[in-house]
Formats: sequence, structure tokens, C-alpha cells
Amino acid sequence: MNRVVRLGVIGAGSITISGILPHLTQEDVKDKVKVTAIVDIVPGRAEAIAKQFGVPNAYERVEDLLKAKNVDAVTIATPIGTHYELGKLMIENGIAVHFNKTMALTKREAEELINLAKKHGVKIVASPGEMLRPLFRRIRKLVNEGVLGTITWAITGMAFGTYHEREPTRKGEGVLSIDPSWYYRRPGGGPLYDMTVYCLHALTGVLGPAKRVTAFSGIRIPEREFKGKKIRVEMDDNTLFTLDFGNGLYAFVYGAAAGQLPTKGPLFYPFFLFGTKGFINGNTLNLYKDTHFDGYVTKVLEEMPGSEGEYWKCSIGLPHVTEPHLQIPHPHVFEDIMQLVDWILDDEKVPRMVPPEHACHVIEIIEAAYRSAETGRTQELETTFSLPTD
Repeated sequence: MNRVVRLGVIGAGSITISGILPHLTQEDVKDKVKVTAIVDIVPGRAEAIAKQFGVPNAYERVEDLLKAKNVDAVTIATPIGTHYELGKLMIENGIAVHFNKTMALTKREAEELINLAKKHGVKIVASPGEMLRPLFRRIRKLVNEGVLGTITWAITGMAFGTYHEREPTRKGEGVLSIDPSWYYRRPGGGPLYDMTVYCLHALTGVLGPAKRVTAFSGIRIPEREFKGKKIRVEMDDNTLFTLDFGNGLYAFVYGAAAGQLPTKGPLFYPFFLFGTKGFINGNTLNLYKDTHFDGYVTKVLEEMPGSEGEYWKCSIGLPHVTEPHLQIPHPHVFEDIMQLVDWILDDEKVPRMVPPEHACHVIEIIEAAYRSAETGRTQELETTFSLPTD
């Protein structure tokens, strides 16, 4: 293995332009990783982005990337519905893979990728690595130590709103006009795969694997607009469901068309966890004064400085996210990629807090939620995973 990991970026869309390449071209990572190639199917886009960020190779086809043999690993940043096929192709060619968000759309596909990676001795990391955050590891420790008493229920979720239409990267022209239409289409669109996936990684990371799912799902906003063009929404944009963790412990989860619960601290999604002795709201711990619940004492779990518009600072404490990465959007994505880079450079640095089996369990939850909504029946979950005690 080369001393520096040669990384290819597949997909030169919004996340690549705003997050991946700005992070991976900083001086502090050049001794570990170098972006050597970009692939994008839009003619001229990869070349334009490569020139902007000083990447030596640009391709329109992944086949050309494979033929060039100039990468040790890739980060797949294409629409989610393409992740399984691209990931399978990379693994079969011995290339390590980081998947941005879900690596597949179904449990069967995810399990196939995991088994294929083991067969070929290929390292894979599936985002998002929410349990890398010190905040959620601290919350899990509080739960396991009984500080909140018996956990009774939880609530978390995210909403589309008009976030994707308003991203700064959408303002480009020509080949740099990044169309967000895929977020509203099949396969792979909808807020569950794109946004609620963060919440599910955190929730199951803290409480452990879920057992059953019951859901309602549909299309609430049938048409979107981008630069004067109408986008017909084909994928459900409003999904609400209950997770059963067993023994009477339930959680309410949503991936909605619009609307968001408030949360404490700059964490970019709500996370509420309720127990008999207190509750978690974002980055605060609220302990009941007595059993009559006549008030509570609030403690800040993690100091996460930030103000409006600076919510990336909730990534303080991630191992690789130091200055200047706190000033660049999507540092959590950068951290997930660096977990793979460290693992490639040193087999002892296995990313313990982001096992692919955890990602597979979250994918099964999402798949089961859609199936429950379609059939009107509660769905049993089959997958499981484990995380280290710390």
C-alpha cells in the first residue's frame, strides 16, 4: 500500500463540491490522502471540478476510472439509488469504498455488499457515522448507567423543507448547475434515505437494534420547483413510523416533507430521549428533581459552540475535525472518509463505531417502514449489530 491513500470521488454533485473536496484538499490531510480522480456522468462536469480543486484526473465513466488504476479507495457521492451497483463494482475490483449515506436500498443488497467485501478482503465504511460523535457516545453511557432511569420513549427525525433547492451549490450554471430532482424520485429519493438516516444511526446506536416497525407513508407535496422547472415528486416525502425496541420501549421517527421539532444546541436534527428520572433534548440532560416531576435540573452534555448558520460546529470532537475543517460544510462526511483512510493505512485502526452491520440494520428499518405503510402491517426486523462498550 502506498503511504498516501489515492482516493477517487464518484459523483461531482453538491456534497462533493461543498464538502468532500474542500476538506480533502486541506494541507493537514495531504500526508494521508490525495484525491487522484473524479468521475461524473455529466459531460464536462468532472473536468471542471477537477480543475477547480487541482485533481489530476477526470472521467465520465467509472469504467475509465477502473482502467486507469489510479485509486486505492473511492467515496461514492452519487444519488443513493446508484450506490449498490457502484459499490459492488468497486468491491469486485478490490477498491475500498466509502458510501455517502446508505450503501443500498434494501437489506438484501446491503448484506450482499458486506459479504462481498469480506470475500474480496475489501474495506467498506457506510455513512453516517453518528456514533463517532462524543455526544451520542456520552448519551449511550448515561442510558447504560441508568442516569435517566428506565427509558420509556424517544422521538427523532428530519424534514426536507426546501433545503436541497436552496443549497449554495445549486446556483451554478451550465455543467455546474446541480439539479436536485433525484431527491424526489425513485429509486433512492425521499427524506428517509437522505436525512432521517442520521437520526436512525444515532437512535439505534444509543438504544441498540430495533425489533419491529409500523408506518404511514405518502406524498404530501406532489410538485417541487427548481430554477423555474417543475419537478414531479415520485417518491414518498412524508413518512412517520414507530419503532419497537422490545419490552415496551418505543420511538417515534419521521422523515417529513416539511416541519421540524426544536432541539437544544447546534445539533442539526432533534433527538429526544425520555426516562423515568430525566430526559435528553439534543445536547442537554434534564434530571427530574423528584418523583413528582415538579421541575428539573438541566446540564449541558457537550459544549458545542456555534450560532445560527454555524451548525457544522456540532462536529466538534470528531477525531479528524479540527480547524480548518470546522469552517467547511459537512465535516461529518469528511470524518467518515477519514475513518476509511486510517483503516487502509493501518489495519489496527478498524472503525469500530461505524460497522457496516449497523448501516445494514438502518437500511432494513427504512425498507420495512415503506413496506409497513404499503401493507398496513407491522414489520418484523431480522438484522442486528453490536457496538463496543465505549
